[in-house]
Amino acid sequence: MSSPPPPSFSSLGCGSVLNEKGEVEMDAIIMDGKSLASGAVSAVKCIANPIKLARLVMEKTEHMLLTDHGANLFAKAMGVPEIPGEKLITERSRERWSKNLEPDSNPQEDPGTVGAVAIDNEGNVACATSTGGLTNKLVGRVGDSACIGSGGYADNHVGAISTTGHGESMMKVVLARLILYHMEQGMSPVEAADTALNYMKTRVGGLGGVIVVSNSGDWAARFSTKQMSWATVKDDQLQYGIYTGEIHTSSVAEALESK
Repeated sequence: MSSPPPPSFSSLGCGSVLNEKGEVEMDAIIMDGKSLASGAVSAVKCIANPIKLARLVMEKTEHMLLTDHGANLFAKAMGVPEIPGEKLITERSRERWSKNLEPDSNPQEDPGTVGAVAIDNEGNVACATSTGGLTNKLVGRVGDSACIGSGGYADNHVGAISTTGHGESMMKVVLARLILYHMEQGMSPVEAADTALNYMKTRVGGLGGVIVVSNSGDWAARFSTKQMSWATVKDDQLQYGIYTGEIHTSSVAEALESK
């Protein structure tokens, strides 16, 4: 969520949770609020930064979503390097995967989604979301992150959204677009996000989180889960938090110095 620079999403992380076979399969989406152009990939393997591939789908094809083998063929044609799948697997992911293989485990978690929303100084908005989905998911499972309107949506007329949480629940209520609908009806980003998250919880029992920026630069980071890491930069001021009600503030310069 940034004010001065134009939206730019070159990379949204590396590595992921593992599916039931211990492999990394990732989904990603990117959307330009000016033209409503969007690109997405799903169930891709051996790609370090699937958001880059999603952007190429948006910019270099007439399509909006490529999946699995076709997405990897497109990546090869575009010169996107493949890397060995094991290089995307951390020891923590391997431990979580092994633990979730145990009887009576409950692997319904989504700890690896990374999202971004932005507005530039001309009022153009954009969103991007990238994830490995649910730990120990079925091979080939695709969640909300590759689905326009669920994992993200951007429209200069209203604003931009990126979502995280239980993908199947978000797809049922089309969460990102639902939030923008409430904003179209006059709600603030905070009100719209809370209303949509509450509806998802009561209607289908789903939990999640969202980051929102309006076309006027107002923003919100809201969640119904126990926690969600978030940060925003506006006019050289950094704000961030993890738990409900937690907001820390510093200058961007201070944050860079501490790093």
